[in-house]
Amino acid sequence: MSKSEIAQKAIEEGKGIFRLTPTWVPRSFCRPGKRMKLHPNDYYVFGLERGGIDERWFASTTHADNGPGTPDDEGLSYIVTNDGKDKVLLKDAVDILKADVIGDALWKKYGRWSMFSKFFDNFGPLPHHVHHRDMHAKRIGMSGKPEMYFFPAQVNNHGGEFPFTFFGLNPETTKDEVLAALKGFAKGDNRLLSLAKAYALDVDTGWDVPPGVLHAPGSLCTYEPQFASDVFAMYQSVLYFGHCVPEDFLWKNCPPEEKGNYDYLLEVLDWDKNIDPDFHKNRFMAPKPVKPVEQMKSEGYIEEWVCYKCKEAGAKRLTVLPGKTVTIKDAVAYGIICLQGTGKFGSYALETPSLIRYGQLTNDEFFVTEKAAKEGVTITNVSACDEIVILKHFAENPELVI
Repeated sequence: MSKSEIAQKAIEEGKGIFRLTPTWVPRSFCRPGKRMKLHPNDYYVFGLERGGIDERWFASTTHADNGPGTPDDEGLSYIVTNDGKDKVLLKDAVDILKADVIGDALWKKYGRWSMFSKFFDNFGPLPHHVHHRDMHAKRIGMSGKPEMYFFPAQVNNHGGEFPFTFFGLNPETTKDEVLAALKGFAKGDNRLLSLAKAYALDVDTGWDVPPGVLHAPGSLCTYEPQFASDVFAMYQSVLYFGHCVPEDFLWKNCPPEEKGNYDYLLEVLDWDKNIDPDFHKNRFMAPKPVKPVEQMKSEGYIEEWVCYKCKEAGAKRLTVLPGKTVTIKDAVAYGIICLQGTGKFGSYALETPSLIRYGQLTNDEFFVTEKAAKEGVTITNVSACDEIVILKHFAENPELVI
């Protein structure tokens, strides 16, 4: 069958809901935290040169920017038909079916699905790094990247080596101090973290990370809704335990004509947001119920915004109580990943796997088209004792008031 035929078959079979295959992404500079339910023998299935798998991407039409040797479909989500025999990229289905998948507003504005989410599952911390703003990303033909964090309890049975994240810079930091650290990148530890503050990470809470803000993510497994882009630059040279960052990463996604220009690296930073003395107040996110909790419980569910301080992307956590059937309506298309429980999601079986082999199909990830979202998705929890817990990731959602 052609891509168009598979896409049409899939949207009809699922009554507007696509079943997605797991999308695994390796990173050469990371060490897997092994909390994503991937089989222990499969974390290095791509080979040592490409690195261990420490990310699973959801509802993605964004190619993973992993340098030379990266497959053309790395990071891209596939739709699979009911029998598991035919598949098509979600990206291709959106290109073919357009507004029938993502809705008129999003199609007219972007001509594409404009976000994706992921599990980021690293055993240790990452370097203090930045995702570019639009003005800088456009210089290399890409988009800026706002992102958010949420730390689900279901994928955090251990905290890794360093469950603390550095955000931004101390309010009294000067640009000259940052410039000196950047210029010392290749000479050893540039001590950039001496200019920043770390925050302890708590499960079932989150953070908003605008583009241009330095951040050194800690070692909790993190759910990350974000704009559809994979731009970054690493500004810290040496990590804990002596792990060194290649200097190429300092200049990653930098226009060729700006390489060697440390002032340009400084310009990439959103200075005011980095030195914000109220960073915690402005960026921390605790779950926020969409309606009074007791009212929702009486209807068989609890739904909360968990990522809600960014207009380009957002996320909800939906809990369906044991033995309950609910129909949940949303204003726009969205993707889901199921963290806990067993039941039905629309016409599909919904299952939370305990262990996943690389290449194995699952029933824990779906994409809901806008029409199906507005009509409502019926979810049944078949367990008498276990909750169903789902994370729902959206692009721009008019129900979200910032």
